Amino acid sequence: MRNTAKLTAAVLTAGALTIGLTACGSDKDSASGSSDYSGPLVVAASPTPHAEILDYIKDNLAKKAGLDLEVKEFTDYITPNTATEDGSVDANYFQNQPYLDDFNKKRGTHIVPVVTVHLEPLGLYSHKVKSVDALKSGATVAVPNDSVNEARALKLLAANGLITLKDGAGSEATPQDIAKNPKNLQFKEVEAAQTARSLDDVDAAVINGNYAISAGIKPAKDALVLESAKNSPYGNFLAVKKGNEKDPRVKKLAKLLTSPEVKKFIEDKYQGSVIPSF
Repeated sequence: MRNTAKLTAAVLTAGALTIGLTACGSDKDSASGSSDYSGPLVVAASPTPHAEILDYIKDNLAKKAGLDLEVKEFTDYITPNTATEDGSVDANYFQNQPYLDDFNKKRGTHIVPVVTVHLEPLGLYSHKVKSVDALKSGATVAVPNDSVNEARALKLLAANGLITLKDGAGSEATPQDIAKNPKNLQFKEVEAAQTARSLDDVDAAVINGNYAISAGIKPAKDALVLESAKNSPYGNFLAVKKGNEKDPRVKKLAKLLTSPEVKKFIEDKYQGSVIPSF
């Protein structure tokens, strides 16, 4: 039985305030993190597959490794990093390097990766057509509205011949960077968490793997086109605030996340919809 805690934004705000007041009276804490490694390791994670993987570790591997693990679920891509930054949680597990680089740059946070665990291939899905060739002229395609995932979505469409991006379009590409659009596709920018829910309102949607799985979609089976795992920069990793990489609890979790047992769990449970990166 899962015993996963769920936080609301209000609880996080209160927690952040308490931590901030405590820090004002302590010389042990610094901008690079805290040296207090007592108590359970609290990890923020997306429900699927990240929290499921952590719950497997908590239920089957953590006790033997001497790790007290607490998992807190978040459904957005912002709070896990801000909570890690302000100390509300000790670590997070939900994101890839391009997303983290963009987040740190724009928000002034100091989050760093510890170990890469898996890839969730981005996919194009539809309730209305069975192939990309069947998409009609002027079809509407939903894409994530955050800069990194929108660029990733456009690269997926370009890799499959639906559009051509301008030379030099990088990790912040937007529809304005499209050079050729032979089907005159129309793009609807929505929050990443809403892309799966938009499927009935658009002709197709590019959906992140975790949100696809949460919606009951099987990426390896249901995607019209699926992102290649080869040489992908989008592996998901365990991350902490800079300075906490040497936390012995973090080291224990990093080792467990890349263990043969976890690799088998991922392969058996997700059947190619989540791919181990180790």
